Amino acid sequence: MKKINLLLGISAFSTMAFLYLPLMAVAFFSVNDSKYGLEWKGFTLDWYTKLFENELILHAAWNTLVLALVSTLVSTFLGTILAIGMDRFPWPRKMNAAFDMIMHLPVIIPDIIFAAAMVVAFGFLRTLAPVFDPGLLNMIIAHITFQTAFVALVVRSRLAGIGKEIEEAARDLYADTTYMLMKVTLPLLTPGIVAGAMLAFTLSLDDFVISFFTAGPDSITLPLYIYAAVRRVVTPQIHALSTLVLLVTIILVICMERITRRVNKK
Repeated sequence: MKKINLLLGISAFSTMAFLYLPLMAVAFFSVNDSKYGLEWKGFTLDWYTKLFENELILHAAWNTLVLALVSTLVSTFLGTILAIGMDRFPWPRKMNAAFDMIMHLPVIIPDIIFAAAMVVAFGFLRTLAPVFDPGLLNMIIAHITFQTAFVALVVRSRLAGIGKEIEEAARDLYADTTYMLMKVTLPLLTPGIVAGAMLAFTLSLDDFVISFFTAGPDSITLPLYIYAAVRRVVTPQIHALSTLVLLVTIILVICMERITRRVNKK
């Protein structure tokens, strides 16, 4: 038994090292005074200072933030409505199963297939209105399309957790639909809505494939900038930028995990 536990411990430690040592290496070289090579030449924060003086990076960061915030707000609203409509409306069993399958498609479809489908869709829309040229608007719409499904899944799991008894009790006390929605359903759904929104924001912040297929020349985001820069040469500024993006993602994931844990406890 001890040998099995030791083997499991070694396997777990090796897996964690395999996953996180490369990330730690990026953070390590972001504070290395050496511009090229792997030699350690002292601690410095100059690369972070130069990072915030780079107008191209600041522009990409602004695009990334606008894209993530707008798509998260819209997808959270649509995903919450979708979850409530699917879970609380008395759909026929077959139709409910069909809706459930459709809602899972953006989650399970590979990003490359989804991105290619977005290109075809925007190509058709562009024949109707030039506003759908590649750019930030297309990126926002594409992100909303796949983020909505993630939000709906999280909110629907919260709906399944709270059940229908409380809403039925509100109906027994003569609460109309609007009052029940605003005073009963949405307050109970708040943890799930927040968790879904944070998941959507994280997915948008880190997305590359869909953004790459729908971006325009003036709508570059941080993942796209990092990809283009790495193809030329990996500089300490790229290490610093990658470290900052990683830190923001980790913070969001930790917040989402804590909110989800509170939801499960309730």
